Amino acid sequence: MTPSDRLPTPPWFAKLLREPLFHFVVLGALVFGADAALTAVRGGERDIAVPAAVRKEARDTFVGAARREPSEAEMRQFLARWIDNEILYREGLALGLDKGDPAMRERVIFKALNVVQAGIVLPPIDEAGLAAWFEANRKRYDVPARISFEEAVPAGEAPPPENLRKFVDALNGQGTPALEASLRSFKQRPRETVVEAYGEKFAHALEDLAPGTWAVLDSGGGLRAVRLQERTAGRTASYADVRDIVYQDWKDDMAGKLTAQAVRELGRKYRVRGGSGA
Repeated sequence: MTPSDRLPTPPWFAKLLREPLFHFVVLGALVFGADAALTAVRGGERDIAVPAAVRKEARDTFVGAARREPSEAEMRQFLARWIDNEILYREGLALGLDKGDPAMRERVIFKALNVVQAGIVLPPIDEAGLAAWFEANRKRYDVPARISFEEAVPAGEAPPPENLRKFVDALNGQGTPALEASLRSFKQRPRETVVEAYGEKFAHALEDLAPGTWAVLDSGGGLRAVRLQERTAGRTASYADVRDIVYQDWKDDMAGKLTAQAVRELGRKYRVRGGSGA
């Protein structure tokens, strides 16, 4: 999504959890915030103990982003990434990849990861298999319907419904507005994100509005004064049109899975403690 403004509710966070960039940010905080503690408690060569400092940093970073406590599964997901990095770090040291390099832990991890990835061989895939993969992941390629709209947000506490309706009438030229309000503008928002933030009923009613006309719509979390600016229809992707992009995405996904499997295989020689989400 290109727009930088955010819808006011946080259901998008489930998506954010699946984004590699978000994991990178969290892991960066873990590495830099807890490195001193890790050095002190790393323990035996074949023992991997996840320090309390790492767990605390993971929780604090998660709460800061999501505004809620992480579930056991979410904590386990972040800690699994840290454990993978610790495995790569130790393998890098065992290969002498840190020699002559004042590098930080991430540089050793990066070098070890390069060694692992150099040994990755992607399996063959025929055209039918690639087309099937495209269908299973077509949401990546379909162009979503988009909605541009504005919301007038009254200052202070939410006004009574009748006052909000009078305010909207005034915005439509029927009288003088009796409320002060700020204007929020949402440009080319994918319909899916509007549904996540406001609900399907709101999105459907918004699409039915005449462009340029203010209306009061129920978002499920309260009434909102909104004005539709533009609707853009979605478009279903054609496999033939995006075939080369699909093939590159398949290679990237497969390489990521095989790399993770290779790191886990290396990790079989280690005893891991403290890696659960509990």
